[in-house]
Amino acid sequence: MYTIVSKKQLNPSVVQMDIEAPFVARKAQAGQFIILRVDEEGERIPLTVAGYDREAGTVRIIFQTVGATTDALARLHVGDAICDFAGPLGEPTKLDGLRRVLIVGGGVGCAIAHPIAKALHDMGASVTSVIGFRNKDLVILEDEFRSISDRLFVMTDDGTYGERGNVCLPIERLLSAGERFDEVITIGPLVMMKFVVASVRPYGIPCTVSMNPIMIDGTGMCGGCRLTLVRDGERIVKFACVDGPDFNGYEVDFDEALSRGAMYREFEMKAREASCCLFDKEVR
Repeated sequence: MYTIVSKKQLNPSVVQMDIEAPFVARKAQAGQFIILRVDEEGERIPLTVAGYDREAGTVRIIFQTVGATTDALARLHVGDAICDFAGPLGEPTKLDGLRRVLIVGGGVGCAIAHPIAKALHDMGASVTSVIGFRNKDLVILEDEFRSISDRLFVMTDDGTYGERGNVCLPIERLLSAGERFDEVITIGPLVMMKFVVASVRPYGIPCTVSMNPIMIDGTGMCGGCRLTLVRDGERIVKFACVDGPDFNGYEVDFDEALSRGAMYREFEMKAREASCCLFDKEVR
């Protein structure tokens, strides 16, 4: 069992937890993920490692309550335990040799982008960060990004905080002004990453995206996390859990990924509603 040692509500739907998992903390690197089960009857879900403390033996996860499992996880408290916490899984983000990097995070994807930005900062790289949210109430990790970024742009769709607009606005402004980066790394909703890639493509700057499709076993055996890459006109199937989660953004078939990502949306909503109803009955 893996004990919850701290819990913090980052916004109305996003929760941060530190989990006691010394063996995972010992090996975890930026960009990797874990797979957990809340209890013995629960489903397996992937969550990216949002931070770790090797000395304390803890791993940080940040998640949004969107389905039955994340809803059940959010109901746990400090001192409660999670049944399974397997990892670290996936390939770490490749950072060697990067000196000037543009990090772009959207929504809860900022939880994945931050440890990558921090790792680059700790390596002595120049980090420019762009983080985007729908509105002021959903902003997370601003102070954490500010502490490790040479420049930080905070965007909100409705302009209630920071600059009004999407994350592509400062990207296009920087690149059109002649700024260049060794790499652009973007993490967030699929549609956001698709448009970030489109914004960067004309400038020929390498662009990495972090993909988080449906996952079950985390070993590449189930095939649930398959992605299609288009390379030199050839369609290539990869698995996000073992080949990723980072991929060359110019090669990802985003239209297919968006279609597959929406397949179980209605099921997830119904499962969460059923979980909430069950919890309400238990409380009564």
